[in-house]
Amino acid sequence: MHLTAFLLAFSLALPLASSAQEAEPGSGASATKAKPRATARARAAVERRGTPYAEREDAMQFAEDLAARRDLDPAWVRRVVGQAQNLAVVTRLMQPAPAAQAKNWKLYRSRFIDATRIAAGVRFWNENRGTLERAEQEFGVPAEMIVGIIGVETIYGQQMGDFRVLDALATLSFDFPASHPRAAERTQYFRKELEQFLAFHQAERTSPYRPRGSYAGAWGMPQFMPSSLARWGVDYDGDKKVDLAHSTDDVIGSVANYFKGYGWRPGMPTHYPVRFDPAKLDLEGLLAPDILPTFTAARFQEKGAVLEGAALEHKGPLALVELQNGGEPPAYVAGTENFYVITRYNWSSYYAMAVIELGREVKEALGRQTARSP
Repeated sequence: MHLTAFLLAFSLALPLASSAQEAEPGSGASATKAKPRATARARAAVERRGTPYAEREDAMQFAEDLAARRDLDPAWVRRVVGQAQNLAVVTRLMQPAPAAQAKNWKLYRSRFIDATRIAAGVRFWNENRGTLERAEQEFGVPAEMIVGIIGVETIYGQQMGDFRVLDALATLSFDFPASHPRAAERTQYFRKELEQFLAFHQAERTSPYRPRGSYAGAWGMPQFMPSSLARWGVDYDGDKKVDLAHSTDDVIGSVANYFKGYGWRPGMPTHYPVRFDPAKLDLEGLLAPDILPTFTAARFQEKGAVLEGAALEHKGPLALVELQNGGEPPAYVAGTENFYVITRYNWSSYYAMAVIELGREVKEALGRQTARSP
C-alpha cells in the first residue's frame, strides 16, 4: 500500500514518546509543558501555510495533461491543483533518514502494544463485532488481523494525520526532495497518487480540499493511499460511497479486501516458532531471501532451522524472519505466506509482528472481558 508506512507508523509513535518525556515525574514538565506545546502548534500551523501552485508552470501542465488523459473537467482540475500548496515541511519530512540506529524489536513493539491501544482495540471490536464477523466470513481474514492493522496505523481513528492530503500529494509530486536517491521514481509515484486522488473526488463529486492525513498523502483509519482506495476500497455499509475516515464498516471491509487481494490464505498461521541446530545452521542462506517465503519445511530444516508441531506439516513456503533487539540477541520466527501478506501493507517484518501481536492482545483482552461479564 503504503510507500511510507514505516515512517507513518514511526511518526504515530512519536507523540506518545514525547508526552511521556514531558510528563516525567520530578522533571517539572507538568508546570511548563503548555508553552512548548502551544509553540509547537503555532509552528506547525505556519508550516502548513504554503505557496499555492497556481503560478507553477509544471503544475498547471500536469493539470492540463491529467484532465485530457482522464477526461476530467480541465477548469476544475486547474483550479484544484492551483489551490494546492507547496508545504516545505512535507519536503523536509521526506528527506532520506539519517544513519539508522540499530533495529530494536522490543522498543518498536512497545510503541504500538500498550494498555491504551489494547483498550481502544477492545472498544473498537465491541462496537463493530457484527461487521468484523461478516468480513471474516466473506474475505477469510481473521478479525484480529483487521483490528491489528487499524490499531497500529491510527489507534482506531484517533491519529489519522493533520496534513491536507491535497497539499501533501502536490508537494511530493512537484517538489520531492532532489537529494533523495530515488527522487525521480518517487516523483512519478506521487504524481500517479495525486491523479488517483483528483479522479476519485471528481467522480464522487466530493471536495478534494477536505481530506486530512499523513505527510505522505495517506488518509483514513487504515491510512490508504489513493491508489489503494481505488483498488481495494469497499462500500461495506451500502451507502454507495467509500468513506475510510468515518465509516468503520467501509474501513473493515477495505482492509479485509486488501488482505484477500494480496493472497491471504484462510486458516494459515502467520508464523511458527523456530530454533536452530548449530551443527547444520546456514543462517546467511536462510536470511538471503529476506521476508519472501522461499523454503519448504524440509529445506528449512536442512539449513538448520528446527521446526516443531504443526510447522512440520506446513505445506507452503517459509521465510526465516529476523527481529533484531539492539545489543541483545535477535528473535526469529518462521514466516508463512500470510506473514508476507501483512508486509504488503508495510514492507517491514517489525510492522507485521506488531500488527499480529496487537491483534492477539486485543483478542485476548476481549476474551477476558467477556469471561467476566455476567
